[in-house]
Amino acid sequence: MDARHPRRRRGLAVAACLVLTGTLLTACGGGGGKPTLNWYINPDGQDTLNQLAEDCSTDEYDIEIQLLPSSATDQRTQLARRLAAGDSSTDLMSLDPVFVPEFASAGWLEPFTGDLADQVLDDDVLEGAAQTVQWEDEVVAAPQWSNTQLLWYRKSLAEAAGLDMTKPVTWDQVIDAAASQDATVGVQANKYEAYVVWINALIQGAGGDILDPDTVEDGRDAKVTIDSDAGKAAAAVIQKLADSGAAQADFTTSNEGTSLGQMYPEDGPGEFMTNWTFVYQNYAGQVGDPGGPADESQLEDLGYTRYPQTEAGEESRPPIGGITIGVGAYSDNLEFAQEAAACVTSPEAQTALAVNEGLMPSRQSVYDSPELAEAYPADLLDLFSQSVDTGGPRPQSAYYSQISSAIQSRWHSPTSVDPDTTPQRSAEFLQAVLSGEALL
Repeated sequence: MDARHPRRRRGLAVAACLVLTGTLLTACGGGGGKPTLNWYINPDGQDTLNQLAEDCSTDEYDIEIQLLPSSATDQRTQLARRLAAGDSSTDLMSLDPVFVPEFASAGWLEPFTGDLADQVLDDDVLEGAAQTVQWEDEVVAAPQWSNTQLLWYRKSLAEAAGLDMTKPVTWDQVIDAAASQDATVGVQANKYEAYVVWINALIQGAGGDILDPDTVEDGRDAKVTIDSDAGKAAAAVIQKLADSGAAQADFTTSNEGTSLGQMYPEDGPGEFMTNWTFVYQNYAGQVGDPGGPADESQLEDLGYTRYPQTEAGEESRPPIGGITIGVGAYSDNLEFAQEAAACVTSPEAQTALAVNEGLMPSRQSVYDSPELAEAYPADLLDLFSQSVDTGGPRPQSAYYSQISSAIQSRWHSPTSVDPDTTPQRSAEFLQAVLSGEALL
Protein backbone atom coordinates (compact mmCIF):
# COMPACT_ATOMS: atom_id res chain seq x y z
CA MET A 1 0.00 0.00 0.00
CA ASP A 2 0.90 3.66 -0.21
CA ALA A 3 3.50 4.81 2.33
CA ARG A 4 0.89 7.06 3.88
CA HIS A 5 -0.96 3.93 5.00
CA PRO A 6 1.66 1.74 6.68
CA ARG A 7 -0.64 -0.64 8.57
CA ARG A 8 0.04 -4.25 7.75
CA ARG A 9 -2.24 -5.65 5.06
CA ARG A 10 -2.94 -9.30 4.54
CA GLY A 11 -1.02 -9.28 1.29
CA LEU A 12 -3.18 -7.40 -1.19
CA ALA A 13 -1.67 -8.60 -4.44
CA VAL A 14 -3.06 -9.02 -7.90
CA ALA A 15 -1.62 -12.52 -8.09
CA ALA A 16 -3.66 -13.57 -5.08
CA CYS A 17 -6.80 -12.06 -6.53
CA LEU A 18 -6.35 -13.75 -9.89
CA VAL A 19 -6.36 -17.29 -8.51
CA LEU A 20 -9.66 -17.53 -6.68
CA THR A 21 -11.52 -20.64 -5.67
CA GLY A 22 -15.28 -20.97 -5.79
CA THR A 23 -15.48 -20.50 -2.04
CA LEU A 24 -16.66 -17.11 -0.85
CA LEU A 25 -14.05 -15.65 1.45
CA THR A 26 -14.94 -13.37 4.34
CA ALA A 27 -12.84 -11.36 6.74
CA CYS A 28 -12.06 -13.13 9.98
CA GLY A 29 -13.54 -11.60 13.07
CA GLY A 30 -10.93 -10.62 15.62
CA GLY A 31 -11.05 -10.67 19.37
CA GLY A 32 -9.96 -8.19 21.99
CA GLY A 33 -12.20 -5.41 20.74
CA LYS A 34 -10.72 -5.34 17.25
CA PRO A 35 -13.33 -3.51 15.14
CA THR A 36 -15.08 -5.07 12.17
CA LEU A 37 -15.95 -2.78 9.26
CA ASN A 38 -19.17 -3.69 7.48
CA TRP A 39 -18.94 -3.30 3.71
CA TYR A 40 -22.30 -3.40 1.94
CA ILE A 41 -21.77 -4.60 -1.62
CA ASN A 42 -23.93 -5.13 -4.67
CA PRO A 43 -23.91 -8.70 -6.06
CA ASP A 44 -21.49 -8.02 -8.95
CA GLY A 45 -18.07 -9.62 -8.53
CA GLN A 46 -18.67 -11.23 -5.14
CA ASP A 47 -15.71 -13.62 -5.31
CA THR A 48 -13.18 -10.88 -5.88
CA LEU A 49 -14.86 -8.46 -3.47
CA ASN A 50 -14.71 -11.07 -0.72
CA GLN A 51 -11.03 -11.55 -1.49
CA LEU A 52 -10.47 -7.78 -1.35
CA ALA A 53 -12.20 -7.64 2.04
CA GLU A 54 -9.79 -10.28 3.27
CA ASP A 55 -6.71 -8.67 1.73
CA CYS A 56 -7.56 -5.14 2.86
CA SER A 57 -8.19 -6.17 6.46
CA THR A 58 -5.29 -5.25 8.74
CA ASP A 59 -3.94 -6.04 12.16
CA GLU A 60 -6.14 -3.18 13.46
CA TYR A 61 -9.49 -3.96 11.80
CA ASP A 62 -11.33 -6.58 9.76
CA ILE A 63 -13.63 -5.96 6.81
CA GLU A 64 -16.78 -8.07 6.58
CA ILE A 65 -19.00 -8.29 3.49
CA GLN A 66 -22.74 -7.66 3.72
CA LEU A 67 -24.74 -8.37 0.56
CA LEU A 68 -27.22 -5.86 -0.84
CA PRO A 69 -30.17 -6.77 -3.12
CA SER A 70 -29.56 -7.16 -6.86
CA SER A 71 -31.69 -4.18 -7.90
CA ALA A 72 -29.99 -0.77 -7.75
CA THR A 73 -33.24 0.75 -6.50
CA ASP A 74 -33.49 -1.79 -3.69
CA GLN A 75 -29.83 -1.22 -2.83
CA ARG A 76 -30.53 2.50 -2.46
CA THR A 77 -33.60 1.88 -0.32
CA GLN A 78 -31.80 -0.42 2.12
CA LEU A 79 -28.81 1.88 2.53
CA ALA A 80 -30.94 5.02 2.77
CA ARG A 81 -33.03 3.54 5.56
CA ARG A 82 -29.93 2.64 7.54
CA LEU A 83 -28.25 5.99 7.06
CA ALA A 84 -31.39 8.02 7.71
CA ALA A 85 -31.52 6.29 11.09
CA GLY A 86 -27.90 7.25 11.81
CA ASP A 87 -26.69 3.65 11.64
CA SER A 88 -23.11 3.49 12.95
CA SER A 89 -22.53 -0.01 11.55
CA THR A 90 -22.67 1.11 7.91
CA ASP A 91 -18.96 1.67 7.39
CA LEU A 92 -18.38 1.08 3.68
CA MET A 93 -20.95 0.91 0.91
CA SER A 94 -20.85 0.14 -2.80
CA LEU A 95 -22.90 2.89 -4.43
CA ASP A 96 -24.31 3.24 -7.91
CA PRO A 97 -22.97 6.65 -9.03
CA VAL A 98 -26.47 8.08 -9.50
CA PHE A 99 -27.12 7.85 -5.75
CA VAL A 100 -23.95 9.68 -4.67
CA PRO A 101 -25.46 13.20 -4.91
CA GLU A 102 -28.51 12.19 -2.87
CA PHE A 103 -26.45 10.56 -0.13
CA ALA A 104 -23.90 13.40 -0.06
CA SER A 105 -26.60 16.08 0.05
CA ALA A 106 -28.23 14.31 3.00
CA GLY A 107 -24.92 14.30 4.89
CA TRP A 108 -24.69 10.50 4.83
CA LEU A 109 -21.21 10.30 3.27
CA GLU A 110 -17.98 11.25 5.01
CA PRO A 111 -15.91 13.31 2.50
CA PHE A 112 -12.34 12.34 1.77
CA THR A 113 -9.91 15.16 2.57
CA GLY A 114 -6.22 15.96 2.33
CA ASP A 115 -3.81 13.27 1.14
CA LEU A 116 -6.55 10.64 1.17
CA ALA A 117 -8.69 12.68 -1.24
CA ASP A 118 -5.66 13.04 -3.50
CA GLN A 119 -5.11 9.30 -3.33
CA VAL A 120 -8.62 8.17 -4.31
CA LEU A 121 -9.11 10.89 -6.93
CA ASP A 122 -5.89 11.76 -8.72
CA ASP A 123 -5.07 12.46 -12.36
CA ASP A 124 -5.07 8.74 -13.12
CA VAL A 125 -8.86 8.55 -12.66
CA LEU A 126 -10.74 8.91 -15.95
CA GLU A 127 -12.88 12.01 -16.26
CA GLY A 128 -16.22 10.25 -16.60
CA ALA A 129 -15.57 8.34 -13.39
CA ALA A 130 -14.19 11.40 -11.57
CA GLN A 131 -17.41 13.34 -12.19
CA THR A 132 -19.47 10.76 -10.33
CA VAL A 133 -17.69 11.06 -6.95
CA GLN A 134 -17.68 14.83 -6.45
CA TRP A 135 -20.38 16.91 -4.83
CA GLU A 136 -20.16 20.61 -3.99
CA ASP A 137 -16.40 20.62 -4.56
CA GLU A 138 -15.78 17.70 -2.20
CA VAL A 139 -14.65 14.13 -2.89
CA VAL A 140 -17.47 12.16 -1.32
CA ALA A 141 -16.73 8.66 -2.66
CA ALA A 142 -13.88 6.67 -4.19
CA PRO A 143 -14.21 5.31 -7.76
CA GLN A 144 -13.85 1.54 -7.76
CA TRP A 145 -14.92 0.27 -11.18
CA SER A 146 -16.50 1.98 -14.16
CA ASN A 147 -19.06 0.76 -16.61
CA THR A 148 -19.79 2.08 -20.05
CA GLN A 149 -21.72 0.91 -23.08
CA LEU A 150 -20.45 0.04 -26.53
CA LEU A 151 -22.15 -1.01 -29.73
CA TRP A 152 -21.59 -4.77 -30.03
CA TYR A 153 -22.34 -6.51 -33.33
CA ARG A 154 -21.57 -9.39 -35.67
CA LYS A 155 -18.92 -8.30 -38.16
CA SER A 156 -20.53 -10.49 -40.82
CA LEU A 157 -23.85 -8.72 -40.27
CA ALA A 158 -22.36 -5.24 -40.64
CA GLU A 159 -20.49 -6.33 -43.77
CA ALA A 160 -23.61 -7.81 -45.34
CA ALA A 161 -25.48 -4.57 -44.63
CA GLY A 162 -22.68 -2.48 -46.18
CA LEU A 163 -22.06 -0.60 -42.95
CA ASP A 164 -18.50 0.71 -42.56
CA MET A 165 -17.66 0.13 -38.90
CA THR A 166 -14.28 1.86 -39.15
CA LYS A 167 -16.17 5.15 -39.00
CA PRO A 168 -18.61 6.48 -36.38
CA VAL A 169 -22.11 5.15 -36.96
CA THR A 170 -25.47 6.66 -36.09
CA TRP A 171 -28.51 5.05 -34.55
CA ASP A 172 -30.34 5.59 -37.86
CA GLN A 173 -27.63 3.68 -39.73
CA VAL A 174 -27.61 0.83 -37.23
CA ILE A 175 -31.40 0.43 -37.30
CA ASP A 176 -31.50 0.56 -41.10
CA ALA A 177 -28.65 -1.93 -41.40
CA ALA A 178 -30.33 -4.39 -39.03
CA ALA A 179 -33.69 -4.08 -40.77
CA SER A 180 -32.11 -4.66 -44.20
CA GLN A 181 -30.77 -8.05 -43.07
CA ASP A 182 -33.77 -9.20 -41.01
CA ALA A 183 -31.58 -8.72 -37.94
CA THR A 184 -32.35 -6.89 -34.72
CA VAL A 185 -31.08 -4.11 -32.45
CA GLY A 186 -30.81 -5.01 -28.77
CA VAL A 187 -31.40 -2.28 -26.18
CA GLN A 188 -32.69 -1.88 -22.62
CA ALA A 189 -36.23 -0.54 -22.80
CA ASN A 190 -38.09 -2.10 -19.91
CA LYS A 191 -39.61 0.32 -17.39
CA TYR A 192 -36.52 0.56 -15.19
CA GLU A 193 -33.32 2.52 -14.69
CA ALA A 194 -31.46 1.20 -17.74
CA TYR A 195 -34.15 2.68 -20.01
CA VAL A 196 -33.35 6.10 -18.54
CA VAL A 197 -29.68 5.35 -19.22
CA TRP A 198 -30.56 4.94 -22.92
CA ILE A 199 -32.74 8.06 -23.01
CA ASN A 200 -30.08 10.15 -21.28
CA ALA A 201 -27.33 8.96 -23.66
CA LEU A 202 -29.51 9.71 -26.68
CA ILE A 203 -30.25 13.23 -25.42
CA GLN A 204 -26.64 13.98 -24.54
CA GLY A 205 -25.57 12.58 -27.89
CA ALA A 206 -27.69 15.26 -29.53
CA GLY A 207 -26.07 18.00 -27.42
CA GLY A 208 -28.73 18.29 -24.73
CA ASP A 209 -29.45 17.27 -21.15
CA ILE A 210 -32.43 16.17 -19.09
CA LEU A 211 -31.63 18.96 -16.62
CA ASP A 212 -29.51 22.06 -17.19
CA PRO A 213 -26.05 21.03 -15.86
CA ASP A 214 -25.50 24.55 -14.50
CA THR A 215 -28.57 24.25 -12.27
CA VAL A 216 -28.67 20.52 -11.50
CA GLU A 217 -27.22 20.96 -8.00
CA ASP A 218 -30.08 23.36 -7.23
CA GLY A 219 -32.21 20.31 -6.49
CA ARG A 220 -35.91 21.03 -6.84
CA ASP A 221 -35.12 24.36 -8.48
CA ALA A 222 -33.11 22.80 -11.32
CA LYS A 223 -34.12 23.81 -14.82
CA VAL A 224 -35.75 20.99 -16.79
CA THR A 225 -34.40 20.92 -20.38
CA ILE A 226 -35.63 17.58 -21.73
CA ASP A 227 -38.19 19.33 -23.98
CA SER A 228 -35.62 20.42 -26.55
CA ASP A 229 -34.38 19.58 -30.02
CA ALA A 230 -32.11 17.03 -28.36
CA GLY A 231 -35.04 15.48 -26.51
CA LYS A 232 -36.97 15.23 -29.77
CA ALA A 233 -33.97 13.66 -31.51
CA ALA A 234 -33.78 11.05 -28.75
CA ALA A 235 -37.48 10.28 -29.05
CA ALA A 236 -37.13 9.97 -32.82
CA VAL A 237 -34.51 7.24 -32.43
CA ILE A 238 -36.74 5.25 -30.06
CA GLN A 239 -39.73 5.70 -32.33
CA LYS A 240 -37.74 4.61 -35.38
CA LEU A 241 -36.53 1.42 -33.71
CA ALA A 242 -40.04 0.62 -32.49
CA ASP A 243 -41.43 0.99 -36.03
CA SER A 244 -38.52 -0.53 -37.95
CA GLY A 245 -38.95 -4.26 -37.72
CA ALA A 246 -35.50 -4.41 -36.12
CA ALA A 247 -36.90 -4.20 -32.60
CA GLN A 248 -36.61 -7.46 -30.71
CA ALA A 249 -39.74 -9.34 -29.70
CA ASP A 250 -39.35 -8.34 -26.06
CA PHE A 251 -38.57 -4.69 -26.89
CA THR A 252 -40.86 -3.19 -24.23
CA THR A 253 -39.48 -5.45 -21.47
CA SER A 254 -35.89 -5.80 -22.67
CA ASN A 255 -32.98 -5.62 -20.23
CA GLU A 256 -29.22 -6.14 -20.17
CA GLY A 257 -29.52 -9.90 -20.32
CA THR A 258 -32.39 -10.56 -22.69
CA SER A 259 -30.64 -9.56 -25.92
CA LEU A 260 -27.41 -11.47 -25.25
CA GLY A 261 -28.81 -14.65 -26.76
CA GLN A 262 -29.68 -12.86 -30.01
CA MET A 263 -26.03 -12.33 -30.98
CA TYR A 264 -25.49 -15.99 -31.79
CA PRO A 265 -28.85 -17.51 -32.76
CA GLU A 266 -29.04 -21.01 -34.22
CA ASP A 267 -30.26 -19.45 -37.46
CA GLY A 268 -30.03 -15.84 -38.56
CA PRO A 269 -27.50 -13.03 -38.90
CA GLY A 270 -27.22 -11.98 -35.24
CA GLU A 271 -27.72 -8.46 -33.97
CA PHE A 272 -26.41 -5.03 -33.15
CA MET A 273 -26.61 -4.41 -29.40
CA THR A 274 -25.81 -1.58 -27.00
CA ASN A 275 -24.69 -3.07 -23.71
CA TRP A 276 -22.13 -2.85 -20.94
CA THR A 277 -18.52 -3.97 -20.71
CA PHE A 278 -19.32 -7.45 -19.35
CA VAL A 279 -20.35 -8.60 -22.84
CA TYR A 280 -16.89 -9.60 -24.01
CA GLN A 281 -16.12 -11.88 -21.07
CA ASN A 282 -19.65 -13.26 -21.26
CA TYR A 283 -19.23 -14.48 -24.83
CA ALA A 284 -15.57 -15.46 -24.43
CA GLY A 285 -16.63 -17.76 -21.61
CA GLN A 286 -19.50 -19.28 -23.60
CA VAL A 287 -17.69 -20.66 -26.64
CA GLY A 288 -19.43 -23.91 -27.55
CA ASP A 289 -22.25 -23.36 -25.06
CA PRO A 290 -25.93 -22.76 -25.94
CA GLY A 291 -26.50 -19.08 -26.63
CA GLY A 292 -22.79 -18.40 -27.10
CA PRO A 293 -20.38 -18.56 -30.03
CA ALA A 294 -20.26 -21.99 -31.61
CA ASP A 295 -16.48 -21.84 -31.91
CA GLU A 296 -13.54 -19.43 -31.82
CA SER A 297 -14.25 -18.18 -35.34
CA GLN A 298 -17.71 -17.05 -34.23
CA LEU A 299 -16.17 -15.28 -31.25
CA GLU A 300 -13.82 -13.51 -33.67
CA ASP A 301 -16.95 -12.39 -35.58
CA LEU A 302 -17.93 -10.34 -32.52
CA GLY A 303 -17.34 -6.67 -33.28
CA TYR A 304 -17.41 -3.62 -31.07
CA THR A 305 -17.28 0.11 -31.62
CA ARG A 306 -18.13 3.36 -29.91
CA TYR A 307 -21.71 3.99 -28.81
CA PRO A 308 -23.81 5.17 -31.78
CA GLN A 309 -24.29 8.85 -32.54
CA THR A 310 -27.77 10.28 -32.04
CA GLU A 311 -27.10 12.78 -34.81
CA ALA A 312 -24.50 12.41 -37.54
CA GLY A 313 -21.34 14.34 -36.77
CA GLU A 314 -22.23 14.90 -33.09
CA GLU A 315 -19.92 12.80 -30.89
CA SER A 316 -21.83 10.26 -28.84
CA ARG A 317 -21.82 10.38 -25.05
CA PRO A 318 -21.63 6.76 -23.89
CA PRO A 319 -23.44 5.93 -20.65
CA ILE A 320 -21.45 5.94 -17.43
CA GLY A 321 -22.10 3.45 -14.64
CA GLY A 322 -20.10 1.34 -12.25
CA ILE A 323 -19.56 1.40 -8.51
CA THR A 324 -18.10 3.95 -6.12
CA ILE A 325 -17.20 3.30 -2.49
CA GLY A 326 -18.72 5.61 0.09
CA VAL A 327 -17.98 5.79 3.81
CA GLY A 328 -20.97 6.16 6.12
CA ALA A 329 -20.84 9.46 7.99
CA TYR A 330 -22.08 7.80 11.21
CA SER A 331 -19.44 5.05 11.24
CA ASP A 332 -17.72 4.52 14.59
CA ASN A 333 -14.49 3.90 12.67
CA LEU A 334 -14.26 6.71 10.11
CA GLU A 335 -10.47 6.74 9.79
CA PHE A 336 -10.24 2.99 9.36
CA ALA A 337 -13.20 2.96 6.94
CA GLN A 338 -11.68 5.60 4.67
CA GLU A 339 -8.33 3.81 4.70
CA ALA A 340 -10.15 0.60 3.76
CA ALA A 341 -12.02 2.41 0.97
CA ALA A 342 -8.70 3.53 -0.49
CA CYS A 343 -7.45 -0.05 -0.39
CA VAL A 344 -10.46 -1.67 -2.10
CA THR A 345 -10.31 0.95 -4.88
CA SER A 346 -6.53 0.79 -5.39
CA PRO A 347 -5.03 0.00 -8.82
CA GLU A 348 -4.32 -3.55 -7.62
CA ALA A 349 -7.95 -3.99 -6.57
CA GLN A 350 -9.24 -2.58 -9.86
CA THR A 351 -6.96 -4.90 -11.81
CA ALA A 352 -8.33 -7.94 -9.99
CA LEU A 353 -11.95 -6.87 -10.58
CA ALA A 354 -11.31 -6.35 -14.29
CA VAL A 355 -9.45 -9.61 -14.90
CA ASN A 356 -11.61 -11.84 -12.69
CA GLU A 357 -15.05 -10.29 -13.05
CA GLY A 358 -15.07 -8.12 -16.19
CA LEU A 359 -15.70 -5.01 -14.04
CA MET A 360 -13.60 -2.41 -15.80
CA PRO A 361 -11.27 0.09 -14.11
CA SER A 362 -11.78 3.76 -13.45
CA ARG A 363 -8.00 4.36 -13.72
CA GLN A 364 -6.07 4.68 -16.97
CA SER A 365 -2.96 3.02 -15.50
CA VAL A 366 -4.95 -0.18 -14.97
CA TYR A 367 -6.08 -0.20 -18.61
CA ASP A 368 -2.40 0.07 -19.50
CA SER A 369 -1.35 -2.79 -17.21
CA PRO A 370 0.11 -6.08 -18.51
CA GLU A 371 -2.59 -8.04 -16.66
CA LEU A 372 -5.37 -6.41 -18.69
CA ALA A 373 -3.34 -6.65 -21.91
CA GLU A 374 -3.33 -10.41 -21.44
CA ALA A 375 -7.05 -10.61 -20.63
CA TYR A 376 -8.55 -8.30 -23.29
CA PRO A 377 -7.85 -7.21 -26.87
CA ALA A 378 -5.85 -3.96 -26.96
CA ASP A 379 -8.38 -2.12 -29.14
CA LEU A 380 -11.20 -3.10 -26.77
CA LEU A 381 -9.31 -1.72 -23.78
CA ASP A 382 -8.73 1.54 -25.66
CA LEU A 383 -12.43 1.74 -26.50
CA PHE A 384 -13.48 1.06 -22.90
CA SER A 385 -11.18 3.75 -21.47
CA GLN A 386 -12.10 6.34 -24.11
CA SER A 387 -15.79 5.71 -23.51
CA VAL A 388 -15.43 6.11 -19.74
CA ASP A 389 -13.31 9.22 -20.16
CA THR A 390 -15.73 10.96 -22.55
CA GLY A 391 -19.01 9.46 -21.40
CA GLY A 392 -21.98 11.33 -20.00
CA PRO A 393 -23.34 10.89 -16.47
CA ARG A 394 -27.03 10.96 -15.70
CA PRO A 395 -28.27 14.11 -13.91
CA GLN A 396 -26.19 14.50 -10.75
CA SER A 397 -29.05 15.56 -8.57
CA ALA A 398 -30.01 14.78 -4.99
CA TYR A 399 -33.46 14.06 -6.42
CA TYR A 400 -32.30 11.61 -9.05
CA SER A 401 -34.65 8.82 -7.94
CA GLN A 402 -37.67 11.04 -8.58
CA ILE A 403 -36.19 12.28 -11.86
CA SER A 404 -35.68 8.74 -13.13
CA SER A 405 -39.15 7.58 -12.10
CA ALA A 406 -40.78 10.62 -13.70
CA ILE A 407 -39.03 9.98 -17.01
CA GLN A 408 -39.88 6.29 -16.97
CA SER A 409 -43.55 7.09 -16.41
CA ARG A 410 -43.77 9.30 -19.52
CA TRP A 411 -41.36 7.52 -21.90
CA HIS A 412 -42.62 3.99 -21.32
CA SER A 413 -43.81 2.12 -23.28
CA PRO A 414 -41.16 2.79 -25.94
CA THR A 415 -43.71 1.87 -28.59
CA SER A 416 -45.70 5.00 -27.63
CA VAL A 417 -42.80 7.46 -27.74
CA ASP A 418 -43.46 10.40 -30.09
CA PRO A 419 -40.98 13.23 -30.74
CA ASP A 420 -43.82 15.71 -31.02
CA THR A 421 -45.33 14.96 -27.60
CA THR A 422 -43.14 12.79 -25.32
CA PRO A 423 -40.39 15.32 -24.48
CA GLN A 424 -42.96 18.01 -23.69
CA ARG A 425 -45.13 15.71 -21.59
CA SER A 426 -42.14 14.43 -19.66
CA ALA A 427 -40.79 17.95 -19.07
CA GLU A 428 -44.10 19.13 -17.67
CA PHE A 429 -44.44 16.12 -15.39
CA LEU A 430 -40.84 16.22 -14.22
CA GLN A 431 -41.12 19.90 -13.38
CA ALA A 432 -44.30 19.22 -11.44
CA VAL A 433 -42.65 16.37 -9.52
CA LEU A 434 -39.62 18.46 -8.60
CA SER A 435 -41.77 21.37 -7.46
CA GLY A 436 -43.97 19.10 -5.34
CA GLU A 437 -47.07 19.67 -7.46
CA ALA A 438 -47.33 16.07 -8.65
CA LEU A 439 -46.75 12.66 -7.11
CA LEU A 440 -45.10 9.67 -8.74
